[in-house]
Amino acid sequence: MAWSRTLVDGRPADSIDIADRGLLYGDGLFETIAVRNRRPCLWRRHLARLAMGCERLGIPKPDTSLLATEASTLLDDADAPAGVLKLMVTRGSGPRGYAPPLAPRPRRILSFQPGLLPGPFPVLPDLRQGADADVRLTICATRLGANERLAGIKHLNRLEQVLGRAEWSDPEILDGIMCDTRRHAICGTMSNIYVLDETGICTPPLVHCGVAGTVRGLVQDCATALDIPFRERELKLSDLYAADGLMISNALLGLLPVGRLREHRYRAGAAPAALIDRVRATALEPETHL
Repeated sequence: MAWSRTLVDGRPADSIDIADRGLLYGDGLFETIAVRNRRPCLWRRHLARLAMGCERLGIPKPDTSLLATEASTLLDDADAPAGVLKLMVTRGSGPRGYAPPLAPRPRRILSFQPGLLPGPFPVLPDLRQGADADVRLTICATRLGANERLAGIKHLNRLEQVLGRAEWSDPEILDGIMCDTRRHAICGTMSNIYVLDETGICTPPLVHCGVAGTVRGLVQDCATALDIPFRERELKLSDLYAADGLMISNALLGLLPVGRLREHRYRAGAAPAALIDRVRATALEPETHL
């Protein structure tokens, strides 16, 4: 489904300058934001990660009140009340070559697409009605390269994820686990991952690669509020198979328990229902005041 409407630097448009560095080099950042009732969810968390990414890349941070105004303008006239808001900030246009312009003029691109979820879930499964949703994952052969300066941020160069996602065509598989060059599990192509074992909840540290999802921090906050131990530790694929349960999160799904990793099945009910409910209620609650 195509993006229904796009604003470029606050004006309706369907194209950008061919010299834009985001197009030429992936020189920029983006946020994928759930929209409900024509308002974005986790808006402040998304802007905080965007600001961190701008600082890391040396791109002047866009004015948050301007972004809020543009987002509201776009969503108020959207074709549907729920969908996906994609917010991109590039370094803007510049001369040929990798050297960034000395005085960059960042470009803001906001687009809205009706509908929320990829893969087999056109709507979020209602986990209160019985067994865990049968979320299926696979394991990608494509590895994530290490770069501490880029780790955690959501920069525009997603070629590793593109190659990983190209490895399967089964529509029943929601995501694929990606490892680093040391064969440690890091994340999914579009999600963060969590194992459940006797110590509580563990998630991989994102020091060398991977994206720190907006819901990832929320999972930690909610786990702490529920007195569920939460920590970061390196995970091998064998740790994923040995775990009592596995969960994934992103800004469109909230938090979901995994039913199967390849042919391995996890115990139904291993994921704390109270945690999943709290995370999803918060992650998918529209923010009325931007």
